[in-house]
Amino acid sequence: MLKLRENARWSLVVPTSMGVRLCPPDGAPVGTGDLYHMHVTSAETNVASISSYLGEPVKVLTTFVKDSPIAACIKSNLRSRGMDFEGKDVPQGGPWGYRHQFNIADSGMGSRGPRVCNDRAGEVGRTLNSADFDLDRIFGAEGVKILHASGLIGALSPDTSRFCLDLARAAKKNGTLFSFDLNYRASFWAGREAELSAAFKEFAETADILVGNEEDFQLALGVTGPEAGGVGLAGKIDGFKGMIGEAAKRFPNVKLFATTLREVVNANEHIWGAILYDAVSGEWHIAEPRPIRVLDRIGGGDGFVGGLLYGILRGWESERCLQFGWASGALATTFLTDYAQPADEDMVWSVWSGNARVKR
Repeated sequence: MLKLRENARWSLVVPTSMGVRLCPPDGAPVGTGDLYHMHVTSAETNVASISSYLGEPVKVLTTFVKDSPIAACIKSNLRSRGMDFEGKDVPQGGPWGYRHQFNIADSGMGSRGPRVCNDRAGEVGRTLNSADFDLDRIFGAEGVKILHASGLIGALSPDTSRFCLDLARAAKKNGTLFSFDLNYRASFWAGREAELSAAFKEFAETADILVGNEEDFQLALGVTGPEAGGVGLAGKIDGFKGMIGEAAKRFPNVKLFATTLREVVNANEHIWGAILYDAVSGEWHIAEPRPIRVLDRIGGGDGFVGGLLYGILRGWESERCLQFGWASGALATTFLTDYAQPADEDMVWSVWSGNARVKR
């Protein structure tokens, strides 16, 4: 059980760059129709949604395009999720100026996997800067229990890298736990390897909770472990254990290491598991992989992190946090939004127990 700051106004604070997702209905692929659903998205608010829907006070630190109807849509959506938000309204600067990102993606269907096309040119979130926020007020006077950031916002631009590092330092100064999901993206790192390697090393050195798969640890942090002892998900578990043994030596501040385990049978059926290492107790906890049905896979990993952090906020033991994370991630894949919308804890625990019977 991790020690949380007391007398904190915010349970969870997330820095993020907000955007919208355009997705054809009924599992159709992008480019085959003229009708698209639009909904608000970002990796970090996907994580925060578990806590906000379950009643925890959440704050989003971001930036908006001034007088933009897309920004108005985003603000309305965040309010509907019970999230407070803070950030500048940046003038668009003409037709070639700033805008919110577009994520154009389909859900896939059966043997046809989903495809994602990110359109992030002119993204206003790239301008995020700690000078635009009163960090002493947010982390000092108001107080925060957990700060969560990901490698997506951490690597989006040199400005956002510095912004996230400033937030992490302010969090540690004021007794806030820092959670970081590595989320390595090669396209973000291209031409910036040395700069981002140094930034991500500091993220990992500062983090209390570190999430990522083997590729994330290897490519973002240069951590490798012994070769896996088997194939498939069992081999992934062995490989992850060996790698985390090395990561725990290099980053002794980290109390919890975690990742999901996913094997894709088809677009609508995955084998879903998760693993957590509690470095304080030295114990491993595994949510054994089992089949789940998938409506839309995007956001499943974020849902896992969101459920894990919610369990920490509730003061649960590590194994229970992992189970709730597994179930929150599985729940997220049953929504067409990129985030889960749990009605209550019981909805999440019903997913964990495999009870999909009607509740009247």
